[in-house]
Amino acid sequence: MRAFIAEFIGVFALVFAGIGAIHVTEGGELVAVALAHGLAISLMILAVGHASGGHFNPAVTFAMLITGNIKLVPAVGYWVSQLLGGLAAAALLAGLYGGEAVLKGTPAVGLGFSAPQGLVAEVVLTFFLVLVIFATALHQKLPVAAFAIGLTIAMDILAGGAISGAAMNPARALGPAVVGGGWADHWIYWVGPLAGAAIAAVFYTQIYMVSDEEEAKLPVDLTPDQPAS
Repeated sequence: MRAFIAEFIGVFALVFAGIGAIHVTEGGELVAVALAHGLAISLMILAVGHASGGHFNPAVTFAMLITGNIKLVPAVGYWVSQLLGGLAAAALLAGLYGGEAVLKGTPAVGLGFSAPQGLVAEVVLTFFLVLVIFATALHQKLPVAAFAIGLTIAMDILAGGAISGAAMNPARALGPAVVGGGWADHWIYWVGPLAGAAIAAVFYTQIYMVSDEEEAKLPVDLTPDQPAS
């Protein structure tokens, strides 16, 4: 239950901060919007990530599931908690700012871009995000992992926000869509993140983590300073 609550809080903070920044800046300050999303995730990982691993994203949980880092039953609990967190944040924002603000903060394909372009953007941006998560948090366990992940989210929004809204997270899209009614091309925000996360997880696990495990099994070369015993 501690883990489920943590996942709820993490997504709640992401949606609340993200849509709030979009509303306050009227969508005209991309750097502020990117930082709001990135900081929300970084700080929530530091605050409650110890309880759940700090997924805060159904696509990340899916990546962990297919690589054996979480079992199916808790993964389902994570997904439910994440989606409820996004829905609760969107509902609160609608009460504070109105439904129109939530609608404007719902990820959508940008003007001048097509749905396929939006899909590709979500796949690529989520690939970057999950790659950094696996490298810094899961594999190397770096102390700066929380900030590396948050900076990746900010980078992705700066790079792809104009194309797809750079959601990279089905929970970031579903809650606002339910409350604000913005369902245009909604499928992109499920297919793209899940595909990108799966590709990144399998890629990193097979190329880097498996290689390290194989190297660890190799015999150590004996030198004069390492006599056989």
